[in-house]
Amino acid sequence: MEQFSGWITQMFGTDAVTVLAIFKIIGINIVLSGDNAVVIALACRNLPPAQRNMGILLGAGAAVVLRIIFTVLIAYVLDVPWLKLIGGLALFWIAIKLVKGEEADEDSVKAGNSLIEAVKIVAIADVVMSLDNVLAIAAAAGGQMWLIILGLIISIPLVVFGATLILSLLNRFPILVWAGAALLGWVAGELIATEPALKDYMEQLSKMISIDMKTLAKMFEAAGAGIVVIGGLILNKMGGYHGEEHASK
Repeated sequence: MEQFSGWITQMFGTDAVTVLAIFKIIGINIVLSGDNAVVIALACRNLPPAQRNMGILLGAGAAVVLRIIFTVLIAYVLDVPWLKLIGGLALFWIAIKLVKGEEADEDSVKAGNSLIEAVKIVAIADVVMSLDNVLAIAAAAGGQMWLIILGLIISIPLVVFGATLILSLLNRFPILVWAGAALLGWVAGELIATEPALKDYMEQLSKMISIDMKTLAKMFEAAGAGIVVIGGLILNKMGGYHGEEHASK
């Protein structure tokens, strides 16, 4: 991630921060929307072929509008004391859940038997499942409203029309899931490092280890990515061990 940031800085100069934020938002949208794509497909699976595409488009459209509204609201309250810390911890949990593979399955998603019912299921399910997406986007955008809207406008069509491709890529190349989880950990570290309520403690820590605040923030970001990857590996290994133990019984 640090090398990618350096490459972006060389390419775009003073606009590097903005460009990097847009890449973060797009990456977060693509990785976190796998479950949403599954919900859309499952909710519309019982519709007649002629209505299936319309159900996907209408359901995704309704979900997009609701997602933008929630993203804007969260962006405005990110400066509330302790909210960034809570959001960062929540993103750690989301990232770990992502690498553990806790996704929607056919048994957990009701299929709609009419176009209106399918659209309603997709919209409601997407809002519930998009809280992680919304939180991560608002954090990556640093509260800049135009950047949030631009990132959503760029990435949502990729998600809606490329849902099948995204799922195929994530299944074929599991490393992309881990890369996305590491990205969430990076954003989580950034959130915690920029928590207003922790500013005095961060300044004391930077003086104690003789580095500037920017470098300290980068260390938190890198540590966040590392925690997610290492934590995910440990939990997956423990899950595999318990699974084998249960099977032997």
